[in-house]
Amino acid sequence: MKALISLREALADDNLLGQAITGESWAIWRALLLASRGEALTVEERELFRLVTDRDHEPDEPVEEFWAIAGRRSGKTRAAAVLGSYLATCIDWTDCLARGERASLPVLASNTSQASRVFEHIIGVLQYSPNLSELLEGEPTAECIKLSTQVDISIKPANFRTIRGVTAIAVIGDELAFWQIEGSRNPDKEILNAARPAMATTGGPLIVISSPYARRGELYATFKLDYGPNGDPAVLVAKGASKTFNSELSQKTVDRAFRRDAASAIAEYGGEFRTDVEVFVTREIVDACVTPGLSERPAVSGIKYVAFVDPSGGSADSMTLAIAHENANTAVLDVVLEQKPPFSPKAVVANFAAVLKEYGITRILGDRYAGEWPREVFRSHGIIYEPAARPKSDLYRDLLPLLNSGRVELLENERLITQIVGLERRTGRGGKDSIDHAPGAHDDLVNSVSGALIECVPTFFGAGSGLFELMRQEAEAQQKLEPTKPDLPEYAPGSVEYASGQRRMLPTLASNPEGYNS
Repeated sequence: MKALISLREALADDNLLGQAITGESWAIWRALLLASRGEALTVEERELFRLVTDRDHEPDEPVEEFWAIAGRRSGKTRAAAVLGSYLATCIDWTDCLARGERASLPVLASNTSQASRVFEHIIGVLQYSPNLSELLEGEPTAECIKLSTQVDISIKPANFRTIRGVTAIAVIGDELAFWQIEGSRNPDKEILNAARPAMATTGGPLIVISSPYARRGELYATFKLDYGPNGDPAVLVAKGASKTFNSELSQKTVDRAFRRDAASAIAEYGGEFRTDVEVFVTREIVDACVTPGLSERPAVSGIKYVAFVDPSGGSADSMTLAIAHENANTAVLDVVLEQKPPFSPKAVVANFAAVLKEYGITRILGDRYAGEWPREVFRSHGIIYEPAARPKSDLYRDLLPLLNSGRVELLENERLITQIVGLERRTGRGGKDSIDHAPGAHDDLVNSVSGALIECVPTFFGAGSGLFELMRQEAEAQQKLEPTKPDLPEYAPGSVEYASGQRRMLPTLASNPEGYNS
């Protein structure tokens, strides 16, 4: 590896990178990029460097890793693109490559759409540079830029499998805080562990840029370990508010964000990790509830099944169905179906209705979505659709003790498991907790599954809920018509024995033509 020109010289030359990040508002970023390459800073640049790194002096040599933790609109995407462009064009990597081999500079993000933002900035930097544009081999495609320097710049979803087998001159990770993290089988730690060996022969840097989010994952771990004077000299970590990095950002925009949601704005613009977002449940607990190798349980006569639907209009979110039953006060998941968009809602309802009838179900609970249409369409197939009485956050809250106590039998469905462990617990302004999916994630499957499982074991929470509450009321009405007292012992209301006795009354509804799954 041989630098053909220093980064400082490239940033000063209008034929190279001189027009990429000009002006006073980019002063901190220029200082950080120079420091990441081990180039000496001026006195003024060193003050700016100290402001966001808490280190008194820049590194003496190029760092192995450069982490920039900065708020939204801070300029971090453009800065990473400039550094990537320099590494791909102004350094000769041929001595690190085998004959005929091409080096790679992958841009990783949670999805290719996210990764394309850095990628597009790199295209802009190269195309608007008189000299660097001459290094382009043909027109860049949507996913790859080929350079005559034997370097290919590409975009890839963050996955520990896709990064293997390449020789990389650098790896850029965009918005790491929002990659799938600890609970996933594709966690951020495994992705970075797979990426680092790709640069072992070139000595290129890992470049990570991200807004902060929750106090977990590799972004937070690296900040805690390597930010400041006691951090690893080979790992440079910068952190700061959006306006610190970008002085031209409107203060009114920042103030408005804080007025709307201070807890969110402190991360989005303040550059601080959120203290109100925590992990809901660990992967280990969920895995312990999974029946290995089983993706569906067939219908069995004599079992009372319940079902929950999370509808969708067919263009953005999935439409999901979950069927479950109770066995020895344990919630057992039997079926989980997901139709990804785009789709025809009527066609999906017809398919779901056919499955529901296989399990003897003619009445279901569902998310309160889109007003009347789910009721009407399900009704046309002989299925009564009842809107859920409680929001999904309450369902997730009630699911947690079942998971922790092992009183749930889940199916082996990776998307479902990922959604469960991806749930987050947030503390609101009034101190009340809410549970929801992370930004950019989905909870269509876990919503329907939670609804079905909770309905299976209402006695675990004391009083019945949803359809079981309706069934209890129907049972009481039937008793008034036929006042026969069940031969059950007298127990104190609220006791485990009392709850168990109440549960044993429910099968008497089987003779009711209007019952749950008659």
